[in-house]
Amino acid sequence: MSPASKAPAVAALDWGTTRLRAWLIDGSGKVLAERRGDDGLITAREKGFSNVLEGHLGAMGAPEKLPVIICGMAGSRQGWIEAPYVSVPAPIGAILRGAVRIEDGRRDIRIVPGLAQRLADAPDVMRGEETQLAGAGLPAKGRHLACMPGTHSKWVVVEDGAVAGFGTWPTGELFSVLSAHSILKHSLGEHPAPVTVDNPFFRQWCERALGEGGDVTSKLFAIRAAGLLQDLRSQDASACLSGLLIGGEIASAKRRYGAGHAPIVLIASGVLASLYSAALDLAGLAFRTVDADEAVRAGLIEAARENGMIATTGALA
Repeated sequence: MSPASKAPAVAALDWGTTRLRAWLIDGSGKVLAERRGDDGLITAREKGFSNVLEGHLGAMGAPEKLPVIICGMAGSRQGWIEAPYVSVPAPIGAILRGAVRIEDGRRDIRIVPGLAQRLADAPDVMRGEETQLAGAGLPAKGRHLACMPGTHSKWVVVEDGAVAGFGTWPTGELFSVLSAHSILKHSLGEHPAPVTVDNPFFRQWCERALGEGGDVTSKLFAIRAAGLLQDLRSQDASACLSGLLIGGEIASAKRRYGAGHAPIVLIASGVLASLYSAALDLAGLAFRTVDADEAVRAGLIEAARENGMIATTGALA
């Protein structure tokens, strides 16, 4: 490897509400260094976004003038600077090219905008997931449906390289709220056990939600009742709630977007990838999986190219 190829061309950051991931990338798209931290938007608002950024860049040995491309909640109204939403439908490339520049005398810093769906009966927004879409390797032609699990799961329709529309299911947030602030907290315990895909209760309760078209509210109290009447253990109660909510999300999304087109693109990693893979199988839906961490990094590299921060030639590593 030549010395030039080891030099970073851009720093890329996925800056969320509570977490931050940063990479130094060379001109060919290869990762040279990586940092992860708990200084997301909430912490950065107190410490100062510039201070947090420079701390991570300094720890990775970034050159003083290295340009920076950012996606996520750093571009929200409560973030470093608001990167206004791009209204859908919108080509993915055009979304990336709309990155907003931060006036900083030291570096060229830009933040990728989020997306807004301005339908009267289905208003919706996203930040960060648009960059994952850009790095997910979706074919340029045809209709594609992406499932992006998380605190606020997104289902996105992409047609001929443009985001046509999307919907949000707050599945992760519902699990958190119900387990901590509802009657179910007595069933799941103070610290709900991690849910694993091999727990039979996850599959059983996922199938229940799928079989009834996503009707989950009528089943929620049954988790509590099962603890009282059937000695359901707390770790199994967590699996029941997770299976019920994920199954309900998939049934609802299937009803909204239909089936029969190309396989669903599941953009996920870790435990969520395993749980949603199992649930999609139970729903009888074809899918392929794209690692979410790799997708957001690839999308940030593409955003840097679209904004002329690094060369447009060369393959992603």
